[in-house]
Amino acid sequence: MTPRPPKAPAAPAGADVLDSIEAFLRRFVAYPSEHARVAHTVWIAHTHLARCFDNSPRLAFLSPEPGSGKSRALEVTEPLVPDAVLTVNATVSYLFRRLSVEDEVPLPTLLFDEVDSIFTNRPSESTEEIRGLLNSGYRKGAVVGRASVRGKEVVTEEWSSFAPVAMAGLNSLPDTLMTRSIVIAMRRRSPSEQIEPYRRRATEADAAILRADLERWALSARPLVEGVWPELPLTIVDRNADVWEPLIAIADAAGGEWPTRLRAAAVAMVDEQSHRPATLGIRLLADLRAVFDAEGEEALRTTVILDALVSMETAPWASIKGTPIDSRFIARQLSKYGVPTNNTIRFGSLGTAKGYARHHLADAWERYLPAEPETDEAPPPASTLFDEDEPF
Repeated sequence: MTPRPPKAPAAPAGADVLDSIEAFLRRFVAYPSEHARVAHTVWIAHTHLARCFDNSPRLAFLSPEPGSGKSRALEVTEPLVPDAVLTVNATVSYLFRRLSVEDEVPLPTLLFDEVDSIFTNRPSESTEEIRGLLNSGYRKGAVVGRASVRGKEVVTEEWSSFAPVAMAGLNSLPDTLMTRSIVIAMRRRSPSEQIEPYRRRATEADAAILRADLERWALSARPLVEGVWPELPLTIVDRNADVWEPLIAIADAAGGEWPTRLRAAAVAMVDEQSHRPATLGIRLLADLRAVFDAEGEEALRTTVILDALVSMETAPWASIKGTPIDSRFIARQLSKYGVPTNNTIRFGSLGTAKGYARHHLADAWERYLPAEPETDEAPPPASTLFDEDEPF
């Protein structure tokens, strides 16, 4: 009698798998918060289930200084995700071909270290294509189109760019990437934070067991996450909902304390990211509103506006790239927000002059700035609206 083949081991409980992965990560990475560790753990699980969702949120480990554990976070992620591609310098053509795989094969996971070098150096055709890849591959069905020559014929080709991506870099990323990312603000480890040295060869066996457990659980969890609409916290809306929905669905499927912990992490991390420094244009809008409130006028000459902005002690307007701002700078920035910039206004007996009126700026203020508090007190000075160490 032919013996029956042994049964495949049953899938482990999802909560237990995530607990084990979190414990593994905790050994080697000093996270800025428990929320960050929870998000990283569930993001790793999502790489095994990425095909089940419309979006694959980017994971961004960022810090203002080197030596903050960003690269280590990618290193400990590598043995736990499917078909990891850990790189610091890959060509565009390589990435296109590496990430474009058959439907039956697990999606590769791109782990991009020193990603800030793409955005801080002078843009080139290659870096712009990588930026496009990182942006477009966030959504299922995204492709990169190319034309190639075969013999005497020019043919079009489409390469899929949809794949999970984790990045590590200094400072910040372009807004188009930041809004697609779960951002973990890493920091240098304090003397009180103790972690184990990470040696891949020494931990390879442990990581392989964890990955095998995660693969088996992910296979069993597919029916629980495909096509579901998990209940999101009230503050998780719009693009943030796209980013966090896959992870919340996975936490619900895992059970245990993970649904509660992941939702708490989502709320806290979205709130933290919403308080990141404003862009230069947003700060200009805020400071202009403060100038108009201080002057108490419905319209101001551009020269008056410039004098007021440059005189703000903690504002950047007295030295942008080494020189004070001028009328062209203001016009260039405000035009991005639909503010009319070539305005000739009559100022009573003073005659006409170039300037701005409140109604020119009202729509931009309403759309891009928080509502002013309803109070009889004077508004705070513009210098208190932002951190003076804010990078520009």
